[in-house]
Amino acid sequence: MAGFEKRSKRYPIDLTDEERLFIQPFLPPVAKRGRRPATDLRDVLDARRYLARTGGGWRMLPNDFPPWQTVYWWFRRFVRRLLFRTIHDVTLMPDREREGREQSPLAAVVEPVQMRAGERIVVNEPLIAAYQAASSPHSIRALKSDLEAFDLWCRRTNRIALPATPEIVADYLDARAGQGALPASLGRYKASIAKIHQLLDLKDPTQAELVKLRLRAIRRAKGTAQAQARPLRFKGPVKDVERDKPRGINVRALLEACGDDLTGLSDRALLSVAYDTGLRASELVSIEVEHILEALDPEARLLSIPRSKGDQEGEGTTAFLSPRSMRAIAAWTEAAGIEAGPLFRRVQVRRYEARPAVKGRPIDSISSRETWDLRKTLPKRAVPARVEYDVGEGALHPGSIGPIWRAIIQRAFDRGALGDLTVDDLARLLKGVSAHSTRVGLNQDLFASGEDLAGIMDALRWKSPRMPLAYNRNLAAEAGAVGRLISKLR
Repeated sequence: MAGFEKRSKRYPIDLTDEERLFIQPFLPPVAKRGRRPATDLRDVLDARRYLARTGGGWRMLPNDFPPWQTVYWWFRRFVRRLLFRTIHDVTLMPDREREGREQSPLAAVVEPVQMRAGERIVVNEPLIAAYQAASSPHSIRALKSDLEAFDLWCRRTNRIALPATPEIVADYLDARAGQGALPASLGRYKASIAKIHQLLDLKDPTQAELVKLRLRAIRRAKGTAQAQARPLRFKGPVKDVERDKPRGINVRALLEACGDDLTGLSDRALLSVAYDTGLRASELVSIEVEHILEALDPEARLLSIPRSKGDQEGEGTTAFLSPRSMRAIAAWTEAAGIEAGPLFRRVQVRRYEARPAVKGRPIDSISSRETWDLRKTLPKRAVPARVEYDVGEGALHPGSIGPIWRAIIQRAFDRGALGDLTVDDLARLLKGVSAHSTRVGLNQDLFASGEDLAGIMDALRWKSPRMPLAYNRNLAAEAGAVGRLISKLR
């Protein structure tokens, strides 16, 4: 019979009754139908713990355990469901609580993370609470992801993750660089390792000269240039944003190519607002109907931005929404029935194919080998094709913005709105389009229209000139002294 029964321990590694109660909710339930399993899951877990402790092979399992084939079958099932790590973590909790320690060394930072520690670690709860209150959910998720990757590498290479030594950190950065990680990503990994050591009052290994020199060597070998998102400019790659005709992938053509169904209305409003405001993906999906404010222009509006990447303390700022964007927003909200809450939401589309009319079958044509059903004798009417839409209640996910841009571009190309592009051109250009493309495009259009650096930084809410200068690097070279000279020599 599957499940657990109280009994005395056969081996020192057997589960105790207390451990059994902790892990029972995580195990697969007994099926309601079919034959009940004859194997006790407690025996399966005890057998696996026996093999792990003694180092024996599957076929060397003692006879007082279930057959090794049965234990192996359950083992593979548990591995697929990632249950062994969960069981390990849960059975560790009572021991830590009895010692007056946190259930997990990192429970207060990111609960699911367990890291391999080489010594007893005391958690500074006020410090952890202060970090949680001062950090955004995105920052905590990034820290969790980096720590899980670092801990996994340490386990595979038989290293200690906490506290880490400078040699371990330097070797980890080298290993990630060998896997293709860029210097910018390596810098983030280094910062995450430093942060967890600071939060746990451990010596920071990343300040060692060895780590700094290794990272400097990687940057020297790979370079620090970062790939830039392909810009989505209003008229495409033009010099004069006022007089030149649109060409290539341009926002104007994409807006005109959006359909009048719910998906098209949502895409048009989303793209228009993204270009007008230059918001990042996380900021764009956070827009709510209540954030739209009155403006001096009766046809335009202002968008209140309560918080952004550069404004973690919530001072707030505003962005301009053009009449074009307001018309798109009005059409979208009216069709979707949105009156409050998140402005941009998921639209699920269900398409049903048309079905022709079907005549009823004569009753004597139903053979004895078929399921007897008098409804087969009734005729069926033709059903026209139809499309149903379902608008969600929550906001879009930030990760969906990039795919939406690429889908809009592909549909516009299929409808002939990007006539000067070939199939090969489109495939090449789509590779560089990301959620950041509208922000880069607005930045370059502002530069091409003659706006100074201060105006661009204010419009796009930058505190440092480094990023706007990087985004405009190519345009600045073409409009620089050599570019002006060559244009006169033609």
